[in-house]
Amino acid sequence: MNNILTQEEVKKIVSYQNNPCISIYFPTHPAGPEVRQDPIRHKNLLRDAEQKLTEMGWEQTEIQKLLKPAQALDHTDFWQHQGKGLALFIAPHFFQYFTLPIIVDELLVVSDRFQVKPLMPMLTNNGRFYLLALSQNQVKLYQGSHYSISEISISSDSIPPSLAEALKYDDPEKQLQAHTGNPNPAAGKSEIFHGQGVGTEDHKDQIRRFCLKVDQGLQEKLNNESIPLVLAGVEFVTSIYQTVNSYPHLMDEVVVGNPENVSPEMLHQEAWKIVEPDFHQSQEKANTEYQELAGNDAEKVSHDLQEIVKAAYFQRIDTLFIASDQQQWGQFDPKTHQVNLHDQPQPQDDDLLNLAALQTFLNGGTVYVTESKEIPEQAVAAAIFRY
Repeated sequence: MNNILTQEEVKKIVSYQNNPCISIYFPTHPAGPEVRQDPIRHKNLLRDAEQKLTEMGWEQTEIQKLLKPAQALDHTDFWQHQGKGLALFIAPHFFQYFTLPIIVDELLVVSDRFQVKPLMPMLTNNGRFYLLALSQNQVKLYQGSHYSISEISISSDSIPPSLAEALKYDDPEKQLQAHTGNPNPAAGKSEIFHGQGVGTEDHKDQIRRFCLKVDQGLQEKLNNESIPLVLAGVEFVTSIYQTVNSYPHLMDEVVVGNPENVSPEMLHQEAWKIVEPDFHQSQEKANTEYQELAGNDAEKVSHDLQEIVKAAYFQRIDTLFIASDQQQWGQFDPKTHQVNLHDQPQPQDDDLLNLAALQTFLNGGTVYVTESKEIPEQAVAAAIFRY
């Protein structure tokens, strides 16, 4: 089941252009009697897509061939393993779907490109963080967002998977042999080396060297990232790690406790409590920056959608605010730089808010998808330009 949505997956969707590109979103139910509603809604949306394609002049045999992969999802087992939402992307020679950890509004768009705007809150920097679960027995790295968390594969030659692995070549003459201590995670003791108990200066030195190796490997892995890192572990280990850390975006607050026997979902829940205020501050800071620039350097900001669409295409946007509850249909010609807005969708139209969001996303900008009332000028879109 395609239930892990990553930036790489979205880039594949964004880069695919054909006619038609069908995007379908609707809320689903993980459990309960409401689950029976989901396949009905799915069939209705496919029927609506069929009608739109018929109006566009497609033959019935072509329509059935195009929709067949999506229709094949109609079996009981599929609908009993859903999240809070479902996204489907259908095009000639292309079909992809994702179970979503957030509730999405019902939406059907048939255009020359896929509609990705509803996915932006799960992907852009205003929600992403790393979680380092650190214990003497194991090291795990996760990437999280507001809605989900997934483990990142690490290799022992970059980030050591345990204290024993980190130090086994440091003092070969001592032939350090680790053995498991108290298995109770509440005890906060993961490993004890022979003759060197927890709390001794020798053991503290071992933890420090272990943490240094983890930090060095992490720097290579994160490669100049700028998103928050949350640390999870017992206080004895995390306090030492904080003294050797060189990643500039490590959060001060820690998820306290041995992470070995804690589920990723619980770690995610505790980590999000730490990073959530930081992300709200980030959006508020961007909003304040917009207001200041509007008063002092007005050419660096705009809430004119035509200007924003052109700026997004030419990689000028640093920060973009777009309305989650709006669509703006129209066309953009990159050859002439002409932007035409329409009150109602016309043939060959794009949702220009979607177009601006995906171009900003692909070009490394930050996208805030929010309610119109939270956007500067209370417009459908507002942008801070790089230049």
